[in-house]
Amino acid sequence: MANGTAIAVSNLSKTYRISHRHRTNRATEAMVEFMRRPFRRAEVEEFAALRGLDFTIPQGEAVGIIGRNGAGKSTLLKLLTRITAPTTGRIELSGRVGSLLEVGTGFHPELTGRENIYLNGTLLGMRRREIRQRFDEIVDFAGVERFLDTPVKRYSSGMYVRLAFAVAAHLDTEILAIDEVLAVGDAEFQRKSIAKMRDAAAHGRTVLFVSHQMHTVMNLCTSALFLQAGELAYQGDVDTAMQRYRDTFDDHAQAQREASRRPGSGQLRADAVTVSKPAYASAERKQVTIGIPSGPSEIGQYYVSCHVTDANGVTVVQCDSRLVGTWLDPEVPHEVVLGIEDLMLRPGRYSVDVFLCAAGVMDAWEGAAVFEVLPTLPYPESATEDAWSHGTVLCDFTYQDT
Repeated sequence: MANGTAIAVSNLSKTYRISHRHRTNRATEAMVEFMRRPFRRAEVEEFAALRGLDFTIPQGEAVGIIGRNGAGKSTLLKLLTRITAPTTGRIELSGRVGSLLEVGTGFHPELTGRENIYLNGTLLGMRRREIRQRFDEIVDFAGVERFLDTPVKRYSSGMYVRLAFAVAAHLDTEILAIDEVLAVGDAEFQRKSIAKMRDAAAHGRTVLFVSHQMHTVMNLCTSALFLQAGELAYQGDVDTAMQRYRDTFDDHAQAQREASRRPGSGQLRADAVTVSKPAYASAERKQVTIGIPSGPSEIGQYYVSCHVTDANGVTVVQCDSRLVGTWLDPEVPHEVVLGIEDLMLRPGRYSVDVFLCAAGVMDAWEGAAVFEVLPTLPYPESATEDAWSHGTVLCDFTYQDT
């Protein structure tokens, strides 16, 4: 591998075999099934999660990996961190890899926080003396000193992620791979984590970061990989990758209009979603109407969850009917009207994602409706865009000179 290259990937593919044969945990049922169809073969479908990826990443680069759900982002990280093996292709890594991919991976639940720190360091090939030198930094960053000798199975998800990230970020690995799990932490921890990853890249470590939080990718990363349907659609600067990502929204929304192509069990699906106006003032009340036909009674009571998403794919607000005590009867059709009050949005384009849920998700309609927010701000004075462009939403505020 050339000097200065941290990762080199050639013809990388990953294919999964999905069996559609009914499985049972009971021996009697398995025997009966075999007696009925002794020569029946399992129906197997092949799913190509990644196809023919070729790219190199230089040392010290902070790389954002972006794309829609199912594009192959997490699969790529699992291949690069050697959690799973590729179907075809070659991966060359310059140095050790520290990773934090999912809540619950990397730690032994029965061991204490202290023991897991040493275990992780040992698995990365570090000597006990090296781990001890970083031990206090790890504990201080994670903020779990009081619970250091408690088994991690008793940690909250936030504590778990803080400690796991602290271990991955502070131990001496040349490559640091982080998936979306930082969303579990609070805002202060996310700020510290981003600063730590930026510092790691500045000191020559290579950072791979998967996230749907586009503002985080833009603040942290120096370049990006854009994956689309398992293929590498673009590698280069972050702004261009983000624009390529945004360009997929309209095509995806159009495809989602066909109910059978949407995720979910399909027991019940919305048949119409509309907004009351194509454009709103920032502080104006927004209204969404959802048409839902009747369905089978065995669904039981269900609820609706609507997400307002900005042009970067970031969910700005979630309006879940459970929070206001609204549950729906599946045996009768409904026209549900969602009124969104006191939400001051920045000017731009927004979409509405609608989810129907009971025991699980029955319908997930992304981009069900679209509206614009006009560039008329709810403030008494005008100013250039840099006065309001750095937040996710606007708010009503005052300054007093005392």
